[in-house]
Amino acid sequence: MDNTERQPWQGHRKGSAGYRRILLALLLAGIATFAQLYSVQGILPLLARDLRITAAEAGLTISAATIGLALAVLPWSFVADRYGRVRTMGAAIVAATVLGLAAPLAPTFPTLLILRVAEGIALAGVPASAIAYLNEEISRLSAAVAAGAYVAGTTLGGLLGRLLAGPLADLAGWRVAAMSVSAVAAVAAAGFLLLAPPTRGFRPVRAGNFPLLLARLLPQLRDRRLLGLYAQAFLLMGSFVSAYNYLGFRLEAPPYLLPATAVALIFLAYLAGTVSSRSAAGLSATLGRRRVLLGSILLMLAGLAATLAPALPVILAGLTVFTAGFFGAHSIASGWTGSLAVSGRAQAASLYNLSYYAGSSILGWAAGLVFQQAAWAGLVLALAVVCLVSAVLAMALLPQGTADRTSAGIRTG
Repeated sequence: MDNTERQPWQGHRKGSAGYRRILLALLLAGIATFAQLYSVQGILPLLARDLRITAAEAGLTISAATIGLALAVLPWSFVADRYGRVRTMGAAIVAATVLGLAAPLAPTFPTLLILRVAEGIALAGVPASAIAYLNEEISRLSAAVAAGAYVAGTTLGGLLGRLLAGPLADLAGWRVAAMSVSAVAAVAAAGFLLLAPPTRGFRPVRAGNFPLLLARLLPQLRDRRLLGLYAQAFLLMGSFVSAYNYLGFRLEAPPYLLPATAVALIFLAYLAGTVSSRSAAGLSATLGRRRVLLGSILLMLAGLAATLAPALPVILAGLTVFTAGFFGAHSIASGWTGSLAVSGRAQAASLYNLSYYAGSSILGWAAGLVFQQAAWAGLVLALAVVCLVSAVLAMALLPQGTADRTSAGIRTG
């Protein structure tokens, strides 16, 4: 039960038991959420062959889940405002795990897509609540670092799902692999429910105040800085998911001919994201968030360029640099969204996530069409253009200098 006491709550301080419990609980929530969301990404070629569909159609299994998530983050944010962050995240994880266990049993491709949409809708409750939960329960001096730690946890969840699915798919098929990932997610979900401490900074919005809930969206849509961050989420996440969706098809084809188990190992590059997301949050305190964001985008471009090389080690090194750049940018943009929102923090975070997963869904599917027509080189060129547009928008819409630095980690409202 959320504590609605009137005494002002300053948040758990870094190093305290409550701080550690929150970060560990959100780590488990990240595993339960992102392991399921992207578990099929590393086995798309196997899925395509089994269901006799194209690469772009196989990519729809990722897009279906992420579009469901994108559409549901705002409704979930209203639920979280009414019933509390922890209760909302718990309900979302349980529902998603049930659907995740059902999806691999789908007899047809359309049925699989419907179940993946439903799973994405359920999963949306976690990102719709997590950053708001951090900003309400963690001391403002530690909020930016905690946000970086949360993003690092989501990378581990995504990595676990992909690494587990690849070898199991080679042994027993993609259906058994996907179901096994959902079983692991169920264990992580139980851990979250046991560890997450009750909220103390949360103030519920009563059911009769729905117009007030809708009014909370308006400031988030009028602020050019927030619009700039939503653009970063859409463009950079779209680029990131596209690269991982279709690199596996390239590596399973001649001259590489890698099996699904080996292709799954490319997701070890996610470990670079675990490091860079926390490092970026720390650097932003001295260099400013915009500078670190732009530097992260440059890393993404450099990594993309390296993947054009024919040598497999260079491709993998480029993918690692690209991944580090993306998670550095995402850590900055997601944490910045929470600190810029003066009111309606859950809605600001949900709009960021809507943009983030809309980019994954729309660009992730469209990139498959580019890949089918222009191969990997054409896809890299298209993704580089998307990253450059993102950098231009960051320079045009996002603040820099002392105002940027002092806002880091400040919990407003």
